[in-house]
Amino acid sequence: MRKSLVSGVLVGFMVLFVGVAQAATPKYVLQISDASPVKQTLVLNVAHNLQKHYGVGNVDVEVVAFGPGLRLLFKDNVRKDRIRSMSMNGIRFSACHNTIMGMSKILGHKPVLNPASVVVPGGAVRIGDLVRQGYVLIRP
Repeated sequence: MRKSLVSGVLVGFMVLFVGVAQAATPKYVLQISDASPVKQTLVLNVAHNLQKHYGVGNVDVEVVAFGPGLRLLFKDNVRKDRIRSMSMNGIRFSACHNTIMGMSKILGHKPVLNPASVVVPGGAVRIGDLVRQGYVLIRP
């Protein structure tokens, strides 16, 4: 009985330790809602610098694009190769479905997105969800 109690306590501590280790991973969500080329470069620089500081695999970074900022994730954006490279290193890129639908009306067609991006129902909703999960919001 004593042995099983000690084993149970050890398992409990191991589960607690793993949970604390996972919770310690820094998590950041970066908002891009501006079409400015300077802001687009800045948001990519911040994402890169976070990963450079913590190390690839040691930080969770997601860039969420909505409104005019969605243009960052257009397939023909001049930063497309950089986005592809960053996504291959674990940085995620989310595109707002609501903005895609709005831009489709203006452009007369659905914008073609960078294949590194994932469409989410709403950019602001995605940011709110991530903040509730403990992500730090950065709006460069």
